[in-house]
Amino acid sequence: MDEYTRARNKWPALLLGLLFAIAGIALTIGGARLLSLGGSAYYIIAGVSVFIVGVLLAMRKGAALWLYALTLFATLVWALWEVGLDWWQLVPRVAIVCLIGIILLLPWWRKPLHSRGGSLALAASIAASIIVAIASQFSYPGTIKGTIESANNAAEVNPAQVADSDWPAYGGTNAGTHYSSLSQITPDNIGELEEVWRIQTGDEPGPNAPPEITNQNTPLKVNDSLYICTSHSRAMALSPETGETLWEFDPNISTMGAEDFSGWAHMTCRGLAYYDAANYSSSAEDSTIDKAALYADGSQFELDLTFSLTSEEEPTSELLSVTDVMCPRRLYLPTADARLIALNADTGERCESFGVNGEIDLTNNIGEFSPGGYYSTSPATVTENLVILGGHVTDNSSTDEPSGVIRAFDVHTGELVWNWDSGNPEDTTPLEEGETYTRGSPNVWAPISADEALGLVYLPMGNATPDQYGANRSENDETYSAGLVALNLDDGQVAWVYQFVHHDLWDMDTPAQPVLIDLATTNGTQPAVIQPTKQGSLYVLNRETGEPIVPIEEVPAPQGAVEGDWTAETQPRSALNLLPPPLTERDMWGASPFDQMMCRIQFRSLRYEGQYTPPSLQGSIVYPGNVGVMNWGGVAVDPERQALFTGAKYLAFVSKLIPRDEVEESQGSASEQGLQPNTGAPYAVELGPLLSVLGLPCQAPSWGDVAGIDLQSNEVVWKHRNGTTRDSMPFDLPIALNVGVPALGGPLTTAGGVSFLSGTLDQYLRGYDITTGEELYKARLPAGGQATPMTYTGADGRQYVVVTAGGHGTFGTKMGDYVIGYALPE
Repeated sequence: MDEYTRARNKWPALLLGLLFAIAGIALTIGGARLLSLGGSAYYIIAGVSVFIVGVLLAMRKGAALWLYALTLFATLVWALWEVGLDWWQLVPRVAIVCLIGIILLLPWWRKPLHSRGGSLALAASIAASIIVAIASQFSYPGTIKGTIESANNAAEVNPAQVADSDWPAYGGTNAGTHYSSLSQITPDNIGELEEVWRIQTGDEPGPNAPPEITNQNTPLKVNDSLYICTSHSRAMALSPETGETLWEFDPNISTMGAEDFSGWAHMTCRGLAYYDAANYSSSAEDSTIDKAALYADGSQFELDLTFSLTSEEEPTSELLSVTDVMCPRRLYLPTADARLIALNADTGERCESFGVNGEIDLTNNIGEFSPGGYYSTSPATVTENLVILGGHVTDNSSTDEPSGVIRAFDVHTGELVWNWDSGNPEDTTPLEEGETYTRGSPNVWAPISADEALGLVYLPMGNATPDQYGANRSENDETYSAGLVALNLDDGQVAWVYQFVHHDLWDMDTPAQPVLIDLATTNGTQPAVIQPTKQGSLYVLNRETGEPIVPIEEVPAPQGAVEGDWTAETQPRSALNLLPPPLTERDMWGASPFDQMMCRIQFRSLRYEGQYTPPSLQGSIVYPGNVGVMNWGGVAVDPERQALFTGAKYLAFVSKLIPRDEVEESQGSASEQGLQPNTGAPYAVELGPLLSVLGLPCQAPSWGDVAGIDLQSNEVVWKHRNGTTRDSMPFDLPIALNVGVPALGGPLTTAGGVSFLSGTLDQYLRGYDITTGEELYKARLPAGGQATPMTYTGADGRQYVVVTAGGHGTFGTKMGDYVIGYALPE
């Protein structure tokens, strides 16, 4: 071999050796840092080994293959010791190390080393890794397999807890079960479900949209129409069978003095509320004459006459109130500029007799706030006489934010009947003009439930602002925040309260609609309310008394809040929960050994003592994070099977307090991530998910599951990963790795034995067998489906499933303006 050929063969070996040496140095430095923090010694050992391999490769020594074979085998043993046969945990530990070993066995690299024994040793280590990889395909860590059996001694299903051919309220009914008695779609035929219509509302984000613009709408189906609202507070009526627009109403929301919407934290409309005067007429169940037209002063309006028909009696007419004559079927639309508008459900025109020109100004008695800082993101709750709603308040903006007052207006006239302000809970008399509700008191932003038979309304309570610092909270704040409050419908007085987080410093506000169900227990049927929570507990209480039906234990909580603040010694945990195990260093994840090592360093550098670790100056891990195990989508409950279906999210967040003197006045984010100013508090707070340097979650998957729960045994019967990486890849590739991804949006379940969920990061509507959790159906969506599906029967006798696919700004899904209907073939 001439001198030129020898030199040419030398350079590849030197280059490869240099790459190994650099990688070894990086692992050694990072490993030393991790070891100094009390972490694993693996990375420093592996780093030294890889560095020596690099030197040997540069020298073209056969010992390089022997040492790398040993390094790969030791890595495999270490990985199995740490995580067992968990494929997704093995990937960052072993996959790249094994792939590099395979490259080393290619003739171009192997032959110059002249080590047949080393080649065989490396081949054996690679084979062992492949065998483990194959074996791990048959291991399903975190999966629970079981079957939900038919309920024993189940109570007779309460019709107030079941949607039938219509879907008249956000949760199906005011009980919030998200359950329909329809059974046309079953596990046997769901595979035939097909898209039958699709519309675009035209409501898409503009150039100056808020960071968290969302399309979370759950349509209503009632009055032979499908009713929707859009993120910019537009209301539309559609044909339930075709999606054709019947009418449209645009409230022309105001920027409230701002130049555009970009400074707003949110812009969303989860739904409308519906009222029909005939539903509360004493003769409504007998017979109704449709829409007789009358004229007054040259204008046309509609009148419903209901006739009470009994045997051997002449028909007698019962004339409804004047306001019902003018607008007997109405929709209540909450707008992003803090109005509540009543619309004629037949025509989309304003109900002029409601409030002033058909609307109520919700800023009355609220006081000052920034544009977008106060309005109702969730639909109102409507009863026979009242329309009840709370309001979203921007988190962590300042200590001087609007009140979290709950207000009940006369359903006909819009007159304020009572108000419940947790800062002044005993006095529910409407305030006089010029008076202001208690600033910064805990609010209710999630949907509200009501039991008209018991005369109670149920409030899922938020927190006093700011979330991560609570030294200045009042006694009432401490009593009513982060819990469930039951009020008397007639006067708004407190019937009972149960708190789920004491002195909440983690933004664990109660995020979802309470679910009312008559629950069969060993002590007989009990009127229950089930409250899903961010912290993973499902609290099951007697909805008459507030007493726990499922045991709730006060568990010790980490101590040591920042100077001036304090933490509760214990926190309540329900025996029925989807709480994940506490994080450990072994749970840190990555796409490679390098970013996994960095995540381990980050984990060891932050404060973490388990759930409810207090916020700190060094930064504390909040797990489950403040996006919740469960959030506004809540759960679906089948009262006949006595079963619960839900999605569960598992993402860790980091909460870091920043002293006030280190924060410039101009700093801060309108989003719920990044630096939150907390103006008026001694600390700002920096919030965000616990991510690797590559932007991936630092904790290992699954990041999102679906689960089925038997409510009679209080047992999680089945649970498995849900969703893929299809729409989370850097490029638009049809790759679908089933890691289990987070979902924002709620579930639907039906008497046919199928459940639906659409809120995952990947763009799919999925259908499941409620008894086993098996995924039976998947339909591709044109945008993120961060909404809750609903179902109804059309005039053609078909069962439809409808979902909004409009995306979610901060969740990072594709934005759109779609509403899509599915049905079985005719």
